[in-house]
Amino acid sequence: MVRLNVIYTRTGDAGETGLGDGSRLPKTDPRVVAMGDVDETNCTIGLARLATRGASDATLASIEATLARIQNDLFDLGADLSLPRQPDEAAGKALRIAPSQVEALERAIDDLNARLEPLRSFVLPAGSAAAAALHQARAVCRRAERALVALTSIEGEEVGDAALAYVNRLSDYLFVAARAANDDGRADVLWVPGANRSESR
Repeated sequence: MVRLNVIYTRTGDAGETGLGDGSRLPKTDPRVVAMGDVDETNCTIGLARLATRGASDATLASIEATLARIQNDLFDLGADLSLPRQPDEAAGKALRIAPSQVEALERAIDDLNARLEPLRSFVLPAGSAAAAALHQARAVCRRAERALVALTSIEGEEVGDAALAYVNRLSDYLFVAARAANDDGRADVLWVPGANRSESR
């Protein structure tokens, strides 16, 4: 059980923060950066939920329910990242992202994608308010994924395969959800290459 009775502790005033195992790292450490990017992803998903909550449209209601589940998963991912993996770690000893969480995202992607209009061009992050919010969350999620990949490139650092797969699949889900929020892709705003170039000199 997590108990937060005191909000400010002054322990981070020197530019360090604590991990789940009690160790301390600079706030600029790649692991802390990855945790922050996951947190920011969660915040943007919270905003996307505001744009889908209470909708009478069944698709938007389904997206909002999935986003609620994703927000909880992202706290699991933050807990996973806050506790560096040990080589001899026993299965189930620490909270880790599980393959079943990745599989749930894949099912959600398949459910939405089956109804989408085929893509004829790249889509702009626009359309309905819900679609724009979902696209923003997708872009922030991609940054979180880059931070996790950067962390794995550092000798001695490890991120679980399921954690990496989860953020990759999450950005895919947010993309198809954004299209679904645009009338299943029929209201997507398409990129028109060079549309605003002037031919005059």
